[in-house]
Amino acid sequence: MRKTYLLLPLLALASAPAHAELPEPVRAMIEAAIATGEQDTVKAVTDVARTTNPDDATEIDAMLGIFETEQAELAAVEAQAEEMAIRQAGLFDNWSGQGQIGGFQTTGNTDSVGLSAQLDLAREGINWEHNFKAAVDYRRSNGVTDREQFMAAYEPHYQINDRLFAYALAQWERDRFQGYSGRYALSGGLGYKLVDTDSMQLRIKAGPAWRRTEFINGGSTSNLAALFGADFDWKIADNIKLTQDTNATSELGGSAQAIVGGDNISLNVVTGLEAGISDRLSARLSYAVEYDSEPPAGAVSTDTITRFTLIYGF
Repeated sequence: MRKTYLLLPLLALASAPAHAELPEPVRAMIEAAIATGEQDTVKAVTDVARTTNPDDATEIDAMLGIFETEQAELAAVEAQAEEMAIRQAGLFDNWSGQGQIGGFQTTGNTDSVGLSAQLDLAREGINWEHNFKAAVDYRRSNGVTDREQFMAAYEPHYQINDRLFAYALAQWERDRFQGYSGRYALSGGLGYKLVDTDSMQLRIKAGPAWRRTEFINGGSTSNLAALFGADFDWKIADNIKLTQDTNATSELGGSAQAIVGGDNISLNVVTGLEAGISDRLSARLSYAVEYDSEPPAGAVSTDTITRFTLIYGF
């Protein structure tokens, strides 16, 4: 009998679990975090649970592992569905863009104020990106038009790898006060993303170009040239409070494009500061310099334009 009593504690110890199960409040806390589907939340909660319950680290890690596996599978399914939707999209699907309208002040060939409007459209695919832009600057004062500038451009990009891309460009311009009724440019070449982060993007491009200019007073010229371009965007800050109940995102951006021919250089540089007023509406202040090394007789080489516009994104 004495041997039996001595063995009972040993048998009880052998049959006991190696450690206690994860406390129910801790398990409920982790499950509540998992229910949010937020990776950062789940990671923070499991880190705290592992610190306060070191003996249950294996079970906690198992719960975290199951969540991460399910999230990876869900992300893969969503990515596949998104890619399929893009591949099956029609020609007029998946376009986004913004419209601008506002005032401007000019110096150079004309000293005036007026109105401007611009439309930007973009469509992103798996490897392709399509960009379309149309802009109008116009003023009529006392029955006389003293500024009339129109521009339209279409530029597709093909992404070769994460940073290298090929581009094509077709552009048309009309500016009676610069002396031409039509100026056409075609170009194609390569571009590269020098900086590509969530807050800053900088890409450059270069390639051969062909340009034809038709003058107001008759005659035209055609020549081969080279195109150089750069686009820069920098998100300075988020949630900048402009008024008591308005948040904004401020972005500093600019673009530069030069077409260099045998006897003529054209340069267009635009720098702007943009502040969001709401999810879709923002305000933009920009300054543009347009330079033509060989302007028609009676015109100057450089125009500057200061614009304040409201932008609506869609």
